[in-house]
Amino acid sequence: MGMVEEVRIARRTGFCYGVREAIDKAKESAAAGIATHTLGQVVHNEGVIRQLETAGVRSVDSLDEVKHGSAVVIRAHGVRPEVFERAQNRGLDVIDGTCTWVIQEQRQLQDLVDEDYTIVILGTPKHPEVVGLLGFAPDAIVVDEEEDWERIPKRKRMALITQSTQPPWKFEKLAAFMVSRAHELKIVNTVCPVTIRRQEDTLETARDVDLMVVVGGRHSANTKELTRLCGIAGTAALQIENARDLVDPQAFDHVRVVGVTGGTSTPIEDLREVTQRIFEIAGTPEMRARAEELAAAALGAAATPAGRTTSLPRQPVLASAD
Repeated sequence: MGMVEEVRIARRTGFCYGVREAIDKAKESAAAGIATHTLGQVVHNEGVIRQLETAGVRSVDSLDEVKHGSAVVIRAHGVRPEVFERAQNRGLDVIDGTCTWVIQEQRQLQDLVDEDYTIVILGTPKHPEVVGLLGFAPDAIVVDEEEDWERIPKRKRMALITQSTQPPWKFEKLAAFMVSRAHELKIVNTVCPVTIRRQEDTLETARDVDLMVVVGGRHSANTKELTRLCGIAGTAALQIENARDLVDPQAFDHVRVVGVTGGTSTPIEDLREVTQRIFEIAGTPEMRARAEELAAAALGAAATPAGRTTSLPRQPVLASAD
């Protein structure tokens, strides 16, 4: 018999604003009757991709797949500058969905190039954001895990920048390591503040529950980091992609309160479905009977509608009684 009595969704979760904006721009273009494509998947989430396809938005791997006059949406990760030029030369309507934080990051990187620094980027080499950054600084040295760091040469003037979703602790550790590599070291902290706030809220939730469920892509770096942080808080965590992954009620044995959080590409609707599923397979008899109602309440308690990074409709604002 299930023991779960409460499920808490971490605050400030759901899509990050960059992902949400790119998705909204794609939907708006398709709704206007324009043949709309995204260059690469906006997020690695099957449900979101299906939703976009239903709305008339198709994902392509190359600009060669897009017909003249059609729209192509640049996803939040950004791209190399030459991609914009090539798209325009092909007569495509380019809709720039690059996250504003990434745009700032690209500009800062260009400044470092202009100032003739030897540049090190902390990031996953094939991650689309890093690929885009290398379009601004093709000679930059990309390092990820700690075993890569010994490749960093010793230079008089060096600069360090990071992929926006890298863990802050990792960036700080690399910065300390690079002090011995350069006479002058310029550190530009480009860790996304949304990523930091999400981690803080996940830690806060993890400290007050018996078990955490982390929802996001299996290969998502920021999702893996949330799982790692739960361990640091001393709370066991299950990392899943969606509610369908929850099939074993024994995972919730002796668990009364469960916390739920998600990566930056996880729609908040998925967290509601996961919450409902937890109650259905592991809730007490009373909670199981009210699973849908309780999931909606948990979502409502996570944040006010205006503060959610979500594709859910905004709630109407009630008129003042004054």
